[in-house]
Amino acid sequence: MKNLIAIVVGEPNSINSEIIVKAWKKISKKQKKNIFLIGSAELLNKQFDKLKIYVPLTKIDKFSEIKSGKQLQILDVKIKFNNPFKVSSSQSSKYVLKCLNLAHNLSYNKKIYGFINCPIDKFNTFKSKKIGVTEYLSKKNKLLNSEIMMIYNKKFAVVPITTHIKVKNISKILNKQLIKKKILNLNISYKKIFKKNPFIGVLGLNPHNDELRHNSEEEKIIKPLIKYFKKKGFNIVGPIPSDTAFIKQKKDKYDVLVGMYHDQVLQTFKTLFEYDAINMTLGLKYLRLSPDHGTAKDIICLGKANPISLISCINFIYKQLND
Repeated sequence: MKNLIAIVVGEPNSINSEIIVKAWKKISKKQKKNIFLIGSAELLNKQFDKLKIYVPLTKIDKFSEIKSGKQLQILDVKIKFNNPFKVSSSQSSKYVLKCLNLAHNLSYNKKIYGFINCPIDKFNTFKSKKIGVTEYLSKKNKLLNSEIMMIYNKKFAVVPITTHIKVKNISKILNKQLIKKKILNLNISYKKIFKKNPFIGVLGLNPHNDELRHNSEEEKIIKPLIKYFKKKGFNIVGPIPSDTAFIKQKKDKYDVLVGMYHDQVLQTFKTLFEYDAINMTLGLKYLRLSPDHGTAKDIICLGKANPISLISCINFIYKQLND
């Protein structure tokens, strides 16, 4: 069963049912043989009906019953929804966590190769703006600040050192140990997945690298780490001023741009690639991916949802499975 890939249905109040059914219609027959869903069969069927997009859904009650085939199978997470089109926050949180935990357990115990989780409302699910799926799975994998959020497009990728924290707290959290651990694990994981040593560009924290003043984070923390990694044989440069980093990327062709905080690298990256990107967590004991967009609650059941990011996730994990 290790050749199976799960797609976690995710947030019930979302476009997830639409992107799942649209992606299923576009992927190849070979890919379909390796994929199953984790979620509520009742919920998905009712949402499919409202979308008027019909795909036969085979309900599976036990993991052992899943068979390789062309039918869309769903490992049923039994939870009774009062309203499948407007699920309460408490029911949604319970449901999403149940699905994520099941996917984690199957992956961690090597029952399946890995999983893709469709978008969730992290504040509703985890009751915190500081925690997302990346941090949640990191804790379940018993990692401590060594997990890596990488947003990937076939042209290049970006990695933020800090993720879901307030801007005013970034400089308080950044330190040599944290950055060192993240870049070490990035290099190891990237080589494992892509079979090459990455060319890494590291951004500074401040505008214009704070002119490299002696008490700046660039001078005290980042420059010494770049020297350390170069001595270790890493293909790495920095600190790069963040305002020109993506211009330099076009010229120097970095495999990964590492930023000090979330929006420093994700804002420009998403402007460049929109939905054509995937979110992956490096450092786990399995491969976990997610479409690089949110729940899009404003277009639920309007038929406007774009499945390209989910399709990219499926293509990527399927290629990894078969390499």
